[in-house]
Amino acid sequence: MKRMKKQILTLALVPALLLGAVTVPSPQEASAATATGQIVSSVSLRTGASTDASRIRYLKTGEKVTILSKVNSWWYKVRASDGREGYISTNAKYIKTSGTTTSGGGGSSSTGGTASEKAQKVIAAGKKYLGTPYEYGSSRNNTSTFDCSDFVRQAFLDGIGLKLPSDSRGQGSYVKSLGNAKTDWHNLKPGDLMFFMSYKGTSKSSYSGINKSTQTVSHVAIYLGNGQILSTYSKESGGVRIDSIENRHWEYRFLYGGSAL
Repeated sequence: MKRMKKQILTLALVPALLLGAVTVPSPQEASAATATGQIVSSVSLRTGASTDASRIRYLKTGEKVTILSKVNSWWYKVRASDGREGYISTNAKYIKTSGTTTSGGGGSSSTGGTASEKAQKVIAAGKKYLGTPYEYGSSRNNTSTFDCSDFVRQAFLDGIGLKLPSDSRGQGSYVKSLGNAKTDWHNLKPGDLMFFMSYKGTSKSSYSGINKSTQTVSHVAIYLGNGQILSTYSKESGGVRIDSIENRHWEYRFLYGGSAL
């Protein structure tokens, strides 16, 4: 009788297990933060890993935080002393750390393969959004519209699980931090990112005499090879599209490019 009850109990547990009653944490959830930080100088706690993200509050000098992950070279995700979570600068003038931090989004990919294979996955993921409408400052929480950096971020996220910074300048800084920046677009490979200065006209002369090393990134695109880019830049152009760059304003505006892998 006891044996029969035990069998019935075991069978009753099976559906619960199949339906997920027992939750197994993902590797990311299972890796607890082991680093702490102390604020050296007052710094903004933001809702996202970008200076464009809204400020939650200021963290005061001397306040202690738990570092949940290192998003990239410029941002930590932290839990403040009041329990609120957000993002702060990794700059040593703002925070002094102790312990070790886990990298989270912006430094690692969940998909294996060679760099070339990963690049092709990113391109394939990006092409699925051809024709998706353009919206400046588009939401990073859906794929109904994109601005240039949102599109690039989504292509890498869908293609290989790599979470890049959410704005084009941050993406450019990330590529530079890897030591992959090139100023001659002919040296780029498919899947590399290309960064451009502001549009000043269609002719080459419109960009003559400009010191490009002092220019600010205003646009980002994915290089497809053969002088073509995949990007989005205006409602009028039809959203996500493919363009040729040689002997066009794209070539004249080009600042630098390189791999984000």
